[in-house]
Amino acid sequence: MGHAEAGDTTSGGVDKKEQVRLVSVSWNQDKSCFVAATTADFRVFSCRPFSEKLRRVHEDGGGGFTAAEMLFRSNIFATVSVSGAGKERHFKVEVWDDCRHRRIWQRGYPTTVRAVRLSRNHAAVAVDDAVRVYDLWAPTRLLIRADTAPNPRGLCCLSCRADGSTVLACPGKDRGQVRVEHLEGKASRFIAAHASDLACMAMTADGAVLATASVKGTLVRVFSTVDGTCLQEDSEKASSNIHVRRGRDTAEIYSIALSPDLKWLAVTSDKGTLHVFSLRIRVAGGKDAGDVPSAAAVPLVQTNTGTGSSNARSSLSFMKGILPNYFSSEWSFAQFRLPETTRCIVAFGEQNTVMILGMDASFYLCTFDPVNGGEMVRKEYFRFLNDKNIPEVRALIT
Repeated sequence: MGHAEAGDTTSGGVDKKEQVRLVSVSWNQDKSCFVAATTADFRVFSCRPFSEKLRRVHEDGGGGFTAAEMLFRSNIFATVSVSGAGKERHFKVEVWDDCRHRRIWQRGYPTTVRAVRLSRNHAAVAVDDAVRVYDLWAPTRLLIRADTAPNPRGLCCLSCRADGSTVLACPGKDRGQVRVEHLEGKASRFIAAHASDLACMAMTADGAVLATASVKGTLVRVFSTVDGTCLQEDSEKASSNIHVRRGRDTAEIYSIALSPDLKWLAVTSDKGTLHVFSLRIRVAGGKDAGDVPSAAAVPLVQTNTGTGSSNARSSLSFMKGILPNYFSSEWSFAQFRLPETTRCIVAFGEQNTVMILGMDASFYLCTFDPVNGGEMVRKEYFRFLNDKNIPEVRALIT
């Protein structure tokens, strides 16, 4: 998941000079930029090299945003704002073309808008009990209303394939269930991912592979969105689910990231450690899963059993099938320590790098050894609300 909110923690970043508080952060689709929504504005930052590129405020100059998203590196943005209080509280979603200085569309909601997602042709809006998917360029067209279990985290993923087709993943109506919609084919699939409520999810850009975690926070499971199967440990053991274990004790999973080549998976949680796992996934037929051009063409995704990097395992894994799953689970390949009080989201960069955004307004760029793993090395660190190089600040005026 590429989105984080301050929630009820004390970890929200504050620009002390301007008394601006960070409300949420989210990556763009290719992880080259991120958007920070604050109590005064929204700001766009480039990751490499790190710099603030854009800052926008409301046309009336008052109030900030609860969430903001951008479409790749374009001038298309989606924002969520709120007005009123109590029974008069009202949420508004706007899609904005910053190049043409015009509002593409806006919609109001009487219930809390938890998240908004963009793809090339679609916009998804997550409220407490449903995800609504619209045509991005014809907003009167409600394409899907997917009813969900209570979804206070606003879990929702949209694929971003080059051909414009879209896969949606969101909670289903049952506990621990994921709903997958292939929008162009109007095909629905339901995956029983966990026995507990969902806490986090992430999907590859082509919509082929989905990773999920529950509120229990000890396991991350990886699925094929095509047929809903949990990816297998090897082709001869169809009953063996592949899952990666963050730790023994319960934790709140903040973020999951899948590397573009599907070799790595990263997880952040309230325990203050970023874990990177080696996935070793291949598509049936021998191609790397990361090279698959479209979700619709993906056969069953299987585990790559060849040599290469691997996660540490429990010393009792030879007794798998007799002892509980804990003793046959995969432990992390690389780690990086973070402040336990800070909610963080993670994404993969280039050449074995990981980027981390904290709700204390921190940005980290770290590297890991793809052969030996172990402790990661911090290469860059910024406090982005205190950036002194401020771009031109403009209002969203039509």
